[in-house]
Amino acid sequence: MSLKERIESLYGTEMTPAERLAAVTLFEEFRSRLNTGEIRAAERTDGQWKANLWVKKGILLGFRLGVVQDVPAGDLFRFFDKSTLPLKRLTLRDEVRIVPGGSAIRDGAYVARGVICMPPMYVNVGAFVDEGTMIDSHALVGSCAQVGKRVHISAGVQIGGVLEPVGALPVIIEDDVLLGGNCGIYEGTIVRSGAVLGAGVILTGGSTVYDVVRQEVYRKQGDRTLIIPERAVVVPGSRPLDNVWAREHHLSVAASLIVKYRDEKTDRSTLLEEALR
Repeated sequence: MSLKERIESLYGTEMTPAERLAAVTLFEEFRSRLNTGEIRAAERTDGQWKANLWVKKGILLGFRLGVVQDVPAGDLFRFFDKSTLPLKRLTLRDEVRIVPGGSAIRDGAYVARGVICMPPMYVNVGAFVDEGTMIDSHALVGSCAQVGKRVHISAGVQIGGVLEPVGALPVIIEDDVLLGGNCGIYEGTIVRSGAVLGAGVILTGGSTVYDVVRQEVYRKQGDRTLIIPERAVVVPGSRPLDNVWAREHHLSVAASLIVKYRDEKTDRSTLLEEALR
C-alpha cells in the first residue's frame, strides 16, 4: 500500500501495542516527507486551494501515537511534549537563518532555504514556509498553514493553525505578501499573491472585507473561504451599526477595508531590505 493508504487505514482505528510500534515507524516516514515538502497539508490545483485530508489525518495520528516525554533542553528550561513530534533539527546545509533567542520549529514543518527566523517565533507541524520568507519576532505560523515565497511576516503576526475538522482548509498566504505587525489570519483565510495587510488587520471565517476601490464585499460563503484579492492593500476600519439605539450611541464594529491595490510606491515601501539577509 502507498503511504496515503497506510495512514488512512490506521486513522481512527484501535491498535495493539505491536501495531502501535509499527504505526510510530510509519509516522516517522510520514513526518520526514513533510519535512522535505514532498507532501503538504494543502495544495493549489487548477487555481484552487484544497486540503489534503490524508495528510491532516497523518498529523493527527502522530498526536495520538505520541506520549508526553521530557524534552532535554538544559537544567534551566524544562519542556514536555509528544514523543512523535520533536523539534526540527536543522544544519547549516539547510540554509535557514535562525537568530538566537527562543525560537522553535516542530519537526514535520517544511522550512525552505533562505527563510529568516527572528526570535522568538514558532512554526508548528504541517506548516509549509517557502523560500525567502521572513518570520519576525513573536510570530506564529500555525499547524498546516501554507506560506509562499518572499512573504514578510511582521512582528506579532498570528497565522492560525487548522488541524480539525480534517476537511477544513488551512490558512493560505501566497507569494510576495506583506503581513503588518500584529495581524491575525485564521480559519482557512486565503491571502492572494502580492497583497498587503496593514498593521492590526484581523481576518477570520466570519470577517467581512469591504473593497472601497472595486466597490465589492468579500466574505466566506458556504464552503468557499474568505479570499483577499491579489495585490490588495487592506487596513483596519469600521462600519456603523444599523439600528436606532446604536446610531444614538455612535456605535460601530471593526471592519477590514481594501483602500487601494499595490503600485510602484507600495512595492518600494514594502521591499525587504537585502542587507538584512
